[in-house]
Amino acid sequence: MPRPITAVIHTQALRQNLEVVRTSVPDSKMFAVVKANAYGHGIERVYDALKTADGFALLDIDEAKRLRALGWTGPILLLEGIFSPQDLFDCAEYQLSFTVHSEHQVEWIQQHIYPAQFDIFLKMNSGMNRLGFKPQQYRKIWQHLQRLNNVSNITHMTHFSDADGERFGQAGVEYQLAEFESTIQDLPGERSVSNSAAILRYPSQVHSDYVRGGIMLYGSSPDYPKHSIQDWGLAPTMSLRSELIAIQQLNANESVGYGSSFVAAHAMTIGIVACGYADGYQRTSPTGTPVLVNGIRTRTIGRVSMDMLAVYLTPVPNAEIGSEVVLWGTSKTGQILSIDDVAAASGTVGYELMCGVTARVPFITQD
Repeated sequence: MPRPITAVIHTQALRQNLEVVRTSVPDSKMFAVVKANAYGHGIERVYDALKTADGFALLDIDEAKRLRALGWTGPILLLEGIFSPQDLFDCAEYQLSFTVHSEHQVEWIQQHIYPAQFDIFLKMNSGMNRLGFKPQQYRKIWQHLQRLNNVSNITHMTHFSDADGERFGQAGVEYQLAEFESTIQDLPGERSVSNSAAILRYPSQVHSDYVRGGIMLYGSSPDYPKHSIQDWGLAPTMSLRSELIAIQQLNANESVGYGSSFVAAHAMTIGIVACGYADGYQRTSPTGTPVLVNGIRTRTIGRVSMDMLAVYLTPVPNAEIGSEVVLWGTSKTGQILSIDDVAAASGTVGYELMCGVTARVPFITQD
């Protein structure tokens, strides 16, 4: 029989989380962000649940082609834009919208002599200092693009660096929003501003014709630990499940795993789980990282190995070989271990855990 580890994608949870976006910003159109292979979930696995979105946003043209192959005929936005002049041919053929954030991209559009009508999202660097034109450049670039015959539409765009919290003691969107608003004042065109954190935290304060729902669609809170997924009405969309494959009885002063990093202070029962860093679980996850065994919350013990990890079983008296272990997500009986809780204990974020599940883990889809 196959090794007992599985990643389960919950399509009903995806639909629920998409509906949270709709409810939060009912007057906005919504791009479902499916970059990084839908945050590790698989574009093909999430498509049916998310296809009621107004569009999809991603990075790679190959991922855009996969969406077209699934039958999607609506908008697709390339969030990092084009990476070469040749990409413009794919944008024309597959009807892809794309972000423009640098002068060399503007030059490629201007030099493209073949018939095309490009739908552009012009990105302002309003303070994130990653991609985009500074406010003092932005209007000049907008005016230049507006004069090009192969540009059919320009949407104003920026990205918040601190929508999940504060920036220098103020609400995290205030400074960037003020820069954005003052720069595009009197310029025609729609706008795309809000990411998941802004959708949930500033639904009325931030006007965004197109919102970009990302991490919230996948059952992670964008401002954890300030708010949990339960606070926002979100549901886990990925469950990493395995089983106990061995049980050990430890005496006081016996150690567990490589490096003997954990030493038992007293007699205790531990279980060995078929999951390790070769499956995508973090090697750096320390003793105390939460897990569910038979739906009961307990913790990891010792160092994570390539193929196995140990868990504390004394709080789970009914544990036996084959008992379900949930590394994150939802147990078969409905108990939830938020990926945010696991990520926080591991010194990372839910995004990394989702994207890190490796190819040797079988995926299944459940409604």
